[in-house]
Amino acid sequence: MFQPICVQQCATADSKEKLSQKTINAHTLNATMKIEALKKRLDRNRPMMSVTLRVPEDVVEDLKRIAPLLGFSGYQPLLRTYVGQGLRKDLEHLDDDKVSALVSSLKRHGVSEEIIEEAIAEAIHG
Repeated sequence: MFQPICVQQCATADSKEKLSQKTINAHTLNATMKIEALKKRLDRNRPMMSVTLRVPEDVVEDLKRIAPLLGFSGYQPLLRTYVGQGLRKDLEHLDDDKVSALVSSLKRHGVSEEIIEEAIAEAIHG
């Protein structure tokens, strides 16, 4: 009777370790993808596009007033920063949800844990 309990406990510990490794792999993939995207965003020579945006006058005046206090050359770079921060925050939440949803969907479609792990490792390491 003692041996089956040991085997079950060992299997449970092994499963937990595998699950932990999968979580680490998924986070590593996500971090790697974010680093590459960040490198692209930090390129000062990225193409720019003119956009017309209607903003209340008092908001523009506030932006003009605080831009130099925050080290910006004008209100437009500050506005771009605010838009970029909000966008990155939303993208991060959506990307995390999409990766989790993809893994869950693959599992529901019968894709084995091993294949998912191999795909994640391949995506991380090329």
